[in-house]
Amino acid sequence: MSDADDLDKAFKALSDPTRRRLLDELRRENGQSLRDLCEGVSMARQSLTQHIDQLVDANLIVVIRKGRERRHYLNPLPIHEIERRWTRDFDQQHFDAIDAVKKQAEETAMTTTNEFPDYVYVTYIRASREDVWDALTNADITPIYWSGIANVSDWQAGSEWTHRKNGDPVGDYDIWGRILESRPPERLVFTFQPAAQPLETKGSVVTYDIEQTGEVVKLTVTHTNLPDKGMLDGISQGWPAILASLKSYLESGEALPYTTS
Repeated sequence: MSDADDLDKAFKALSDPTRRRLLDELRRENGQSLRDLCEGVSMARQSLTQHIDQLVDANLIVVIRKGRERRHYLNPLPIHEIERRWTRDFDQQHFDAIDAVKKQAEETAMTTTNEFPDYVYVTYIRASREDVWDALTNADITPIYWSGIANVSDWQAGSEWTHRKNGDPVGDYDIWGRILESRPPERLVFTFQPAAQPLETKGSVVTYDIEQTGEVVKLTVTHTNLPDKGMLDGISQGWPAILASLKSYLESGEALPYTTS
């Protein structure tokens, strides 16, 4: 499916006021169940499900299933793509792409419970799973799109990983963790915590799920067990900027400009 087809779906989904109300509800409180959403917009379950299905098809909502229950998360990527294509080109010539992602992501995720992801972001990249895995784990590639950061590890279950500044694989690092699960090129799970904390300390957990769908990879990033809202606010800005730059690098060969904000 082309990027134009994806935008057509997003525009069509956003054209309906009920669907916009649903997105507003998730901006207010992310991770709601179907029952919660029914109450929030005062609509019967069957009618609401049809609207949700269209938002899911347009990639504006991500559904995480836990047993028989479904939780719904706002995904800002299509809105960012609309802004980047239309707002930047026609209204604000100097509009920065990464800032656009950040502004749309400020309220992307709200802490729910330990049973569901604290933060979810989904992007589609025209690449192979192997290329996406390599870009996420190769210490020579991560500095290109991750503001100069080298993520260093052998990425085997039980190993350590470090988040090293200035792209130096032996330099100082401010974040580290342990690999919990590694299944190249499909899934990677690791803890994520400040370097000042001992590695044995329980940190938050990041999961990469990499799914090939034709010529496109669906990359889902979840970040769970966040200790406080301050960290949630930080990653809600950080992950969209990093993943937008990763997508640009893999599809065009050029990462997005670094940002210091």
